[in-house]
Amino acid sequence: MGEFTLDRNPSFPGIEGQLVLLILDGVGLYKGRTEGYEGNAVDLASTPTLDRLLAEAPIVMRLKAHGTAVGLPSDDDMGNSEVGHNAMGAGRVFVQGAQLVNRAIADGTMFSGPVWKGLVARVIQRDSTFHLIGLLSDGYVHSHIDHVVTMIRRLVEEGVKRIRIHALADGRDVDPVSYHVYIDRLETVLAEAKGAGVDAAVASGGGRMQITMDRYEADWEMVRRGLMTHVAADARAFSTAAEALRTLRAEKPGIVDQDLPPFVIADAEGAPIGPIEDGDSVVFFNYRGDRAIEISRAFTDPDFSFFDRGRVPDVMYAGMMEYDGDLKIPPLYLVTPPAISHTVSEYMVHNGVSQLATAETQKFGHVTYFWNGNNSEKFDAVLEDWVEVPSSNQPFEQQPQMKAREVCEVVVRDLEKRGHRFIRANFANGDMVGHTGSLASAVAAVEVVDECVGRIERAVGEAGATLIVTADHGNSDMMWEVDKQTGKVKRDAEGRPMIKTSHTLSPVPLCVIGAGIDGLITNPAVAQPGLGNIAATLLFLLGFDPPPDYLPALVVGGK
Repeated sequence: MGEFTLDRNPSFPGIEGQLVLLILDGVGLYKGRTEGYEGNAVDLASTPTLDRLLAEAPIVMRLKAHGTAVGLPSDDDMGNSEVGHNAMGAGRVFVQGAQLVNRAIADGTMFSGPVWKGLVARVIQRDSTFHLIGLLSDGYVHSHIDHVVTMIRRLVEEGVKRIRIHALADGRDVDPVSYHVYIDRLETVLAEAKGAGVDAAVASGGGRMQITMDRYEADWEMVRRGLMTHVAADARAFSTAAEALRTLRAEKPGIVDQDLPPFVIADAEGAPIGPIEDGDSVVFFNYRGDRAIEISRAFTDPDFSFFDRGRVPDVMYAGMMEYDGDLKIPPLYLVTPPAISHTVSEYMVHNGVSQLATAETQKFGHVTYFWNGNNSEKFDAVLEDWVEVPSSNQPFEQQPQMKAREVCEVVVRDLEKRGHRFIRANFANGDMVGHTGSLASAVAAVEVVDECVGRIERAVGEAGATLIVTADHGNSDMMWEVDKQTGKVKRDAEGRPMIKTSHTLSPVPLCVIGAGIDGLITNPAVAQPGLGNIAATLLFLLGFDPPPDYLPALVVGGK
């Protein structure tokens, strides 16, 4: 018996047809109109398929998709697509980025390792600058401002004399107009450093959806703009970040932080104060990988060819974490990411189960890289097929349908030809459009997803297959901010609801329908079902005994 060989389940032979898993990204279950909340796009949308499944499917559950259930520090932390797909694909819960960084800071290992020491020694020996680039936020999704504060104070203690911050605006995992709050906090810490004789300042900034933080090679122009802003200081100049914010917001009333254009800070003579130069050290302080890989490649890849980088400074560059373990991006990093092995895909290929993974570009890495335990390669090139549907660069609120119908077509075609034994697909709309803050667009996004689920459900029935519908976290279910104390919608001075662009703490649905599941029931041994239980559920439905270290399957029994 090999390491990955699974026993057949003695009580359930498994379904006979194909198994399809649909992940409705960002479609959570928050209260709706009947409970007095009018900002739930999932509730407001016309969703006849989802409504029927939630009411009539043989197996219906609510899964925990945030906080400790997906490896985040506390249950106050919203889930996200990366940790959600990690949990679904791994069958277990691993301590994730934020918690790993917190631990590395608390036990000192982040600062005692050779990479941090090398970064510091470089700037001290060369009398050069230490740069920190990343998302200035406490959203706990890509980064956390506490980590930046800790690093600044540590640099002061270690004798670094010049620090520059390149602070990207969030407005997506936090309140949509809150960048000034984080800038003010940062400026307070920088003032402390100045008081200790350190030349410390904000050097550049801009919205996360305008510069630097592209993912899955959807828009390299974003990365180019970021590189030009941070390295060449080629952007509109202001005397302070506060001035930049005031001006940019006044020029475009209603702009949210994620869409702020790039800017740099200049001195009284108009010279930029923080271009990245030869001999400098650079840390990209985001810990999440997807939106950190491309900018890291731009700094470190000697064969980079996606755009003309212009002047490429000779710097020592490190990521907060290793963002891609297979491609070794970046070569240097401060905190080791979780080692996730023995994923459900790996078990499947070792037991002869063919797989199809499909999504549009915005979520393609989630059903491949993150699902496979942060592994960018297939476990078996013969048994695994990955189909990417290229995303459009058009703003999501302007095309809420995104590429849902094209992803749907990939799944339907495979069912029609009785192709792969297991199919997993992600529909990005509920998350990507939810992040825009447009309620009307989010409603339209959820409706097209429902349309696609309905079409796949019909194809599943015709193929004699089995269908699981779930989500990785909430987003579109909560488009307006809610006061935690009163439970009422927050409103601005004009009485308008305050837009929410971040993920939610909502549970997500799980519905199971189709052939071969008569007699199955929800597993009474699972007290708090979560995303981590999905992998064992897939193996159970395919007729296998899940590995003993997996979280238990959500269903049991059978004829």
